[in-house]
Amino acid sequence: MAPCRPMTVHVACLCAAWCRTCESYQQIFEAACAGLPEPDLRVRWIDIEDEAELVGDLDIETFPTLLIADDAHVRFAGPLTPQPETLRRVLRAHLTDATPAKVAPEYAALAERLRTQG
Repeated sequence: MAPCRPMTVHVACLCAAWCRTCESYQQIFEAACAGLPEPDLRVRWIDIEDEAELVGDLDIETFPTLLIADDAHVRFAGPLTPQPETLRRVLRAHLTDATPAKVAPEYAALAERLRTQG
């Protein structure tokens, strides 16, 4: 029997360079993700304008917006308040719980593009 491969988990923060909140939030996001124990974690900061092709038809109106997805489905997608504890709480909850979230198809499409990029 082949060994079980750990599931890849993608954590992406969608922001914009012109957003003052995003400017200060990037350090919070990177620090919170750096301390995560997940063995196969892919962390990505996505500027929605610089990476418009990756974002696709997803219309982000509130920053920051977080996406957590594994190899099979989206676990969380939506805006967060920009406090470090909120981010840590959402990460803890959705990295340990693989329950699929009900999300708009545009979030699922973004998750699929992240998966195919490796």
